[in-house]
Amino acid sequence: MTNMLEALQKAIENKASDIFIVSGFPMAFKINDVIEPVDEERLMPDATEDLIRQIYQLEGSRRMEQLTQTGDDDFSFSIKGLGRFRCNAYKQRNSLAAVLRVVYFDLPDYRTLNIPETVVNLSAKKKGMVLITGSAGSGKSTTLACIIDRINRTRRSHVITIEDPIEFLHSHKMSIVSQREVAHDTQSYAQALRAALRQSPDVILLGEMRDFQTIQTALTAAETGQLVLSTLHTIGAAKTVDRIVDVFPGDQQQQVRIQLSMVLEAVVSQQLLPTVDGKLAPAFEIMLVNSAIRNLIREGKGHQIDNVLFTGAVEGMRTMDGDILRLYKAGIISRENALLYAVNPDALSKKL
Repeated sequence: MTNMLEALQKAIENKASDIFIVSGFPMAFKINDVIEPVDEERLMPDATEDLIRQIYQLEGSRRMEQLTQTGDDDFSFSIKGLGRFRCNAYKQRNSLAAVLRVVYFDLPDYRTLNIPETVVNLSAKKKGMVLITGSAGSGKSTTLACIIDRINRTRRSHVITIEDPIEFLHSHKMSIVSQREVAHDTQSYAQALRAALRQSPDVILLGEMRDFQTIQTALTAAETGQLVLSTLHTIGAAKTVDRIVDVFPGDQQQQVRIQLSMVLEAVVSQQLLPTVDGKLAPAFEIMLVNSAIRNLIREGKGHQIDNVLFTGAVEGMRTMDGDILRLYKAGIISRENALLYAVNPDALSKKL
């Protein structure tokens, strides 16, 4: 396939999540987490370069110098009536390559995505920190977009999103939604976050808490009365707490535990599991922070959080392995995949 616009149209038609353009391999789509070649024709270096040049032409305002000079480039663009695409172009083996993430214009109803009501109801929080965690491609951005959409439809707020790049576009509904893209609208997450605190925000969405400075400023923002939503590449509430604390120097970690215990409102971890019919199903761990969890965080006893999740089902909490067990018992996933994605496969195997 040599026409990039036609390739994007075909990706949308096939409900692909990603498009791969790499020399020596046919153009390929990722559909339900499986990479499938579009045709049998292997792309040559001149063909990949031409396709990537077409991507820049479709974007309209970006120049290829960033890619040719630094070896990679990250940006997003929209095509009217078709969809939005997040592109990472890069060099490999002296040729150009690219991976595009497909972001559909219409945000699906959270119920069709099997996102629990408990998760979307986090939109009712007025302050503190809510974290959505999981590996790349697990649906974190979509879950966050559903929460922002609920806020936008039900509250009069100023919502500021800081993303790299912007994925879902939110039109103003009941809320004002300001969306800022790193490297395009602002130089960095940290700079945009500091500026956001002077923009009368009610809700701040950080695409990712990447470094010490950003995490520190996000904690401060949550302390001063804003609702801060963000993501981390962790699985499980306890590991998420440890990840944040471990970013700080040893002599600051106890103070950070105290700070985190005061501002953290929820941690939602998610994975996408292959189903028996070749699709994908989400599994969630949900921690809604209560007084018992605040004490465990403050005392550095994060390893005991799972015990609270087990007993907190009535409040809407659940463990990752408990949700995986639910999917298995419902006949949605196989035993093999249940154990493959489990946090504690030995313990789960005894329940299957």
